[in-house]
Amino acid sequence: MSSPLAGKVIVLGVTGSIAAYKAADLVSQLRKLDAEVHPVLTAGGAKFITPLTLQTLARQPVAGNLWDEGQGWQPGHVELADKADLLLVAPATADVVAQFAHGLAPDFLGSLHLVARCPLLMAPAMNGKMWLHPATQANVAALQERGVEFIGPEEGMLACGYEGIGRMWPVEGIIERVVSILTPV
Repeated sequence: MSSPLAGKVIVLGVTGSIAAYKAADLVSQLRKLDAEVHPVLTAGGAKFITPLTLQTLARQPVAGNLWDEGQGWQPGHVELADKADLLLVAPATADVVAQFAHGLAPDFLGSLHLVARCPLLMAPAMNGKMWLHPATQANVAALQERGVEFIGPEEGMLACGYEGIGRMWPVEGIIERVVSILTPV
């Protein structure tokens, strides 16, 4: 029996949140379902998880530097966007949500986002006050109007010591949503 994600290409954007450590589990779980996972690590994300961890689990190189894009003639962010079946950003910080909402492309992930024509699923992870701020909510609404899907955040204890909304959705739930997006009934 074929795995539900066999042959699917998922680009996983990992941004600068403490929840970035969960990206290792996401990659591992997606690989167990036979997905081809290409990690894209922002500079902030690299403060929380190493490229080597993601590269080892994904069995793919980790993209991150827009100016060091590879060997071929086509820009790496364009090439990766063209073959992606899904762009998953987990964790998605307030900064990346704002960048995507306003079409900014300061790095590999932002540039890839503007080129990608596949579905986009974002799993926010941030302080609850940041999530509830009117600017963040306006950015989320703008992205949703463009067809971007958000999963979470959930309520619980946050890294900042507060309890409330802002935790990244559980990995199992993100995996379930990825499978449902990529294997429509």
